[in-house]
Amino acid sequence: MGMSVIISAAAAEDAEQILKLQYLGYQGEAELYGDWTLDPLTQTLESLRAELADQQFLVARLGDEVVGTVRGRIGADGVARIGRLVVHPRMQRHGLGGRLLEALERRLAEDGRPVTAFHLFTGHRSLGNLRLYARQGYRQTTVEQISGRLTLVHLEKPAAAPLAATA
Repeated sequence: MGMSVIISAAAAEDAEQILKLQYLGYQGEAELYGDWTLDPLTQTLESLRAELADQQFLVARLGDEVVGTVRGRIGADGVARIGRLVVHPRMQRHGLGGRLLEALERRLAEDGRPVTAFHLFTGHRSLGNLRLYARQGYRQTTVEQISGRLTLVHLEKPAAAPLAATA
């Protein structure tokens, strides 16, 4: 009998598993861009723990193992910035990334502060990421040249307007 993947808020004790998953998940990105100094590959455990306290983090668990993660926070401008969506390589292409993204969007929208849009970015060669984000309703807003090898594609999607109350 197989286990189900459960998405929930990350806890402080998940920090090490999140960091290991992040490192594993970004290996392909580093190879794709020929850059092993990407922030997710050089982040320290202390820095990740600080982010856990400062942002909304979700994890996807298969039993006790963290097999997916995503984080985000709402800026003063009402834009929810989403980052570091990572799914374990063996769990990819089964809809888990989309589920994590939707769950975080919902959680941020229910945070009590108004959200006008959701923003994220990925590298220009990360075609799988770009396809996933397009399926989730994200549209390209800007392109930012970082280096000769890396261009970031910024994407955004409007937050769903709350339904009007009926009299």
